[in-house]
Amino acid sequence: MMNLKISLVGLLCFVFCSQSWAQSNPNYYNVEIKRAKESPKWETFTAKTIDKLPFYKSKKEPALNSYGSWKVNQQNPTGFFRSLKIKDRWWIIDPEGFPFINKGVAVFRPYSSENQEKAMKEKYGTVDKWYKKESDFLKSQGFNGAGAWSDVDLIRKSKKPIVYTVIVNAMASYKAEHIKRFGGKYKTAGWQGYRFDLVMVFDPEFDAYCDAAFKPVAKYKDDKYLLGYYSDNELPWKTDALDISIKNLEKDEPGYIAAKKWLDKRKNKDADLSDITEEDRIAFSGFYFETYMKKVTAALKKYDPNHMYLGCRFNQQERQELTNPEIFKVAGKYMDIISINHYRKWEPDATQMNDWEKWSGKPFLITEWYTKGEDSGLKNNTGAGWLVKTQQDRGYFYQNFVLDLLKSKNCVGWHWFTYQDNDPNNLKVDPSNRDSNKGIVDSDLNRYEPLLKQMKIINDQVFNLTAFFDN
Repeated sequence: MMNLKISLVGLLCFVFCSQSWAQSNPNYYNVEIKRAKESPKWETFTAKTIDKLPFYKSKKEPALNSYGSWKVNQQNPTGFFRSLKIKDRWWIIDPEGFPFINKGVAVFRPYSSENQEKAMKEKYGTVDKWYKKESDFLKSQGFNGAGAWSDVDLIRKSKKPIVYTVIVNAMASYKAEHIKRFGGKYKTAGWQGYRFDLVMVFDPEFDAYCDAAFKPVAKYKDDKYLLGYYSDNELPWKTDALDISIKNLEKDEPGYIAAKKWLDKRKNKDADLSDITEEDRIAFSGFYFETYMKKVTAALKKYDPNHMYLGCRFNQQERQELTNPEIFKVAGKYMDIISINHYRKWEPDATQMNDWEKWSGKPFLITEWYTKGEDSGLKNNTGAGWLVKTQQDRGYFYQNFVLDLLKSKNCVGWHWFTYQDNDPNNLKVDPSNRDSNKGIVDSDLNRYEPLLKQMKIINDQVFNLTAFFDN
């Protein structure tokens, strides 16, 4: 009985200490942040890191295979990547059946501008030599994959490919044609450039564009190193799309016709804006989103039935997809893993991460996130990531964020955005991609060693940390 009492006391102490640790450990690193360049002051945030993690001791992890998976706990091999929930934790299972957490870097390519191309040739000579050196380097830092907008062709032709993803941009390709009807400029457009912040899911013309966008993926269908596909990036799934459609679209437009028909049927009368309730908005958002889901998944499976669908890279919080249960309910019906670009928070919210899985029944993958260092010498005026003062602080941010992702048990990976800093002299790109420190290397391919050191520390302990949190 005495031993039982001691065990119970120990358990309660562990739970209490773990909760306290997550909030007020005095030994944690303090990091000063700005939410944007124009913010009036620096704020202080606490960063949890492995070296301060109570009761945890780093140790050597199991051996890795060619995918970067741990050669333990083998499941049924299917020849392609898939997701699987084992007990109460989600995993990616690799083609050989081994557990895999995707630790990737987005936009992994040799250069994005003429200046960067010159720097790459001076340092590596050819793109093939760049890939060999830098892919080996990524692996040495505990990474095992390439995120969106990476040089997929270069990866695939190499002798040692790394796990990669493909972004298709089905709706984005249609938008480029749709805007021509309005003289190349919408009268009212949202932050992603869509007219009235609406995705044109009901346009019959989108069907052909969707099919055409996915047709080229047939060449990847037998590639074992492909993790899966994104159909688009950061589409505006606004909760009040029903109101916007009825208020702003012309009565002969497919979006208006679909919204009006849906509302009339729901209300069993000739309804108008005054009849719309919050419940109607949420329900319509699911119908609206599912129309898109049906079209993109049908096109994907037509040309590649083997690989996972990773979604359309959710991004927005307030009255949009990340807080909308109906959107996630629909996502769970069609997506294998839900992709999320995560900004404007110091760390992911535990309740929200649990909600995503509860609503969808699926795991999630963080497909963009970063902070910018003021010591980089770049102006850092643009981009959604917050500012910190040093590269060391960027590393602390990385560890703090990853620890909470792993504690959730629903996250199956993350892709740091991005491999290389913006080139401030490249005037050919959108201004939002010109002046910021987002990379693990600078525009001349010099490595940010303090950042990378902190990344490697936690990347090399991910499997052990899952066991620690599970137990």
